[in-house]
Amino acid sequence: MPPSQGSAHPFRLLGVYAALLAVIYALVFFTGDHSPSAKLGIDLQGGTRVTLTARTPDGNKPSQESLKKAQEIIESRVNGLGVSGSEVVIDGDNLVITVPGEDSQQARALATTAKLYIRPVLFATEPQAGGAAPPATGTTPPAATETPVPAPGESTPPADGATTPAPQSRVFPAQAPPTPTPPPGGLTTQQQQAKEIADAKALRQSTDQQVQQVALAAMDCTKPDPLTGNDDPALPLVTCSQDGTEVFLLGPSRIDGQEIADATSGLNSQQARHEVNLEFKSAGADAWSKLTGEYVNKRVAFVLDSKVVSAPQVQQGPQLGGRTSISGSFTADSAAELANTLKYGSLPLSFQTSEAETVSATLGLSSLKAGLLAGAVGLIAVLLYCLLVYRMLGLLAGFSLIAAGVAVYGIIVLLGRWIGFTLDLAGIAGLIIGIGLTADSFVVFFERIKDEMREGRSFRSAVPRGWQRAQRTNLSGKTVSLIASVVLYLLAAGQVKGFAFTLGVTTVLDVIVLYLVTAPLLMLASRSPFWAKPSVNGLGSVQQIARERGQARSKEMSR
Repeated sequence: MPPSQGSAHPFRLLGVYAALLAVIYALVFFTGDHSPSAKLGIDLQGGTRVTLTARTPDGNKPSQESLKKAQEIIESRVNGLGVSGSEVVIDGDNLVITVPGEDSQQARALATTAKLYIRPVLFATEPQAGGAAPPATGTTPPAATETPVPAPGESTPPADGATTPAPQSRVFPAQAPPTPTPPPGGLTTQQQQAKEIADAKALRQSTDQQVQQVALAAMDCTKPDPLTGNDDPALPLVTCSQDGTEVFLLGPSRIDGQEIADATSGLNSQQARHEVNLEFKSAGADAWSKLTGEYVNKRVAFVLDSKVVSAPQVQQGPQLGGRTSISGSFTADSAAELANTLKYGSLPLSFQTSEAETVSATLGLSSLKAGLLAGAVGLIAVLLYCLLVYRMLGLLAGFSLIAAGVAVYGIIVLLGRWIGFTLDLAGIAGLIIGIGLTADSFVVFFERIKDEMREGRSFRSAVPRGWQRAQRTNLSGKTVSLIASVVLYLLAAGQVKGFAFTLGVTTVLDVIVLYLVTAPLLMLASRSPFWAKPSVNGLGSVQQIARERGQARSKEMSR
């Protein structure tokens, strides 16, 4: 049987693989950031991964258009904060945000729905019994204040009394909260979410004063808010401040956050506090001027995702120029995050965190070392096995493994740049299994060579014939592995996809190495008198079996 087509020019095939490696590493070193470092997942470098589940008012599945829009906005916020190495991906009906570094709050802040409304304050009180208690003495942050930025030529109003609320209507008597009705059985998750939002709207956005009294008394600022980002701006709203120290009854929205033209953060040197400075569009500037004219010495609330960020007292009005500032218990980072959130707009969906994972940089480094150690142990074990069983032929197997590893690493670096692929622990596990699959290809090839030599053929003739038989078996096995990898990648989520992806890449590369490296090397070895020696290739026992079989056949024929 003649050698298979393509195996007759081993130097040409080895040259093709060398050219392939040259192209890969030319792209690594001369494109992108020129760094030969692979992009690591948060379980290797440390960071936070947050999985967000969309909540729609009607409980239906979110549209892909809405998810893509939310992804674009969150990516803009990431770029605005200058967070390098972050990514936002759509995973089914969820968004997965990955942010490297120790600050887990940064990842959670990126998912703020950012629906901002400016509403007049009709009434404000402290939480009732069963609601949110104010922080302990000595830890209460300063009350939020807001000073409108005067138009050029106007004087800045004094700050005295800026935090004193001015009641706008009678004090509602506290009433016992209503007993919640247990939800009917058999509701799906989407139906339960829709019911929670509908119940919250019915209670906290009612125009009936009696219902408003009940909502004020029942408001618990310590519990998650099902209304987050889903309140109706055309109706009143009962809600809490972000720090949980006040409960508000607010009027319908007078200004939508979409009217914000720009938002920046900075330090007010005169009052030594961090502020978020807003600039309205033309329609928003007119509405702001009218609102401040109506509510002089009264409070207005900046409501972000159904929570009051700041409820300052308007000290003079009307305010012209379309500029104002939000101030309160901000740090430099929190002010920058809020400004960034408002600047890049509101998300088309509201989200709740369904999963959050934070890994410290120290733990990530330990995981990376453990993964690399496991890979090194696996590689050494395969090489020792090949050397022990196949003698010097094991060196050819080792060279093929190294050639495959070099190519895999370069491809992972490039995929990190081009599609944002990150190598995590699951991906390293896929690479280690790939080492075993590659070694399996060598074993099949070598055993086919042994079979041919048992039939009495020489090492030189057994190699091409063994390759012809081995490649069919190897291709069948690799096809099964590749199909399994693709199915696992399509059906799995999260880190399991990284495992399936690296396993699929190594499977494809194994076939390429088998044809362009392993087979040509063995073809060259078969033509060398040195490699034909039994003491070198470890095939002496097989040749002895072939001789014994030949002698037995000769005796039978002579009888």
